[in-house]
Amino acid sequence: MKLQKTDHISRPWRIHEITNDFRIEDVWALPTPGGPDDLERLVRQMTEGKDLKDMPLVIRVLFAIRWKLGGLLGLDGPGAAVGARVPSLRDRLPADLRDISRGPDPGAVPFTSLYLTDDEWAAETANRTVHAVMHIGWVQDESGGHRGQMAVLVKPNGLLGKLYMAAIAPFRYLVVYPMLMRSIGRGWQLRAEGQNVDQHQVGTNIK
Repeated sequence: MKLQKTDHISRPWRIHEITNDFRIEDVWALPTPGGPDDLERLVRQMTEGKDLKDMPLVIRVLFAIRWKLGGLLGLDGPGAAVGARVPSLRDRLPADLRDISRGPDPGAVPFTSLYLTDDEWAAETANRTVHAVMHIGWVQDESGGHRGQMAVLVKPNGLLGKLYMAAIAPFRYLVVYPMLMRSIGRGWQLRAEGQNVDQHQVGTNIK
C-alpha cells in the first residue's frame, strides 16, 4: 500500500541525518506482518537473491531493457557509480552508525548497504541519472503488530536525472511497485510457512 511522504518524515529515522539534500520519491507499507524483532529476517529476504531470475518475469524484462538502454546511453559503469560520480553516504554517517555492521548487500540489484540497526536498513546506488537510497524501516502498525515500510529517496543528477525520473514514473507505479509488493509478500509468507514447518518438526523430534 502506498503511503504519504509524511509517514516517512514523521518517524525519527537515522536516515534523515544524512539525506537532507535528497527528496522522498515513494513510501510504501510492505506486506510483511511480524513481530518487533523481524527486520533482520526481512533484510535477509531482500538480499539473498543473487540475480534477477528470482524476480517476477515482467520486472526482469524491464530491468533488462533498462540495462540495455543504460549501456547504449552510457548511464551506468564504474565512472557513474557511488565512490566515483558521487561520494558514498557512508562518509556522512555519524560515528555510532559507521562502527556497526553495514548489513548485507543486495545480490540482484546494484545497491550497497549503508547501515543496519534494530529497526532500519538503508542501501544506496548511483548512475549518471540519480543517486538513490532504499530505506527499509520496521514499524508498529495500527493493529499493534509490526511490518516493514519502504521509502525511496533520490537526488537527480541535473536535468537528465529529472527527465529520467519523470520518464520511468509510469512504469514504477503501474508495473514495478505492484509486482514488487506481491513478490515481497509472497516471499514473506513462504518463509513464515517454512519456519512453522521447521518448528513443528523440532517439536515432533523432541516428543
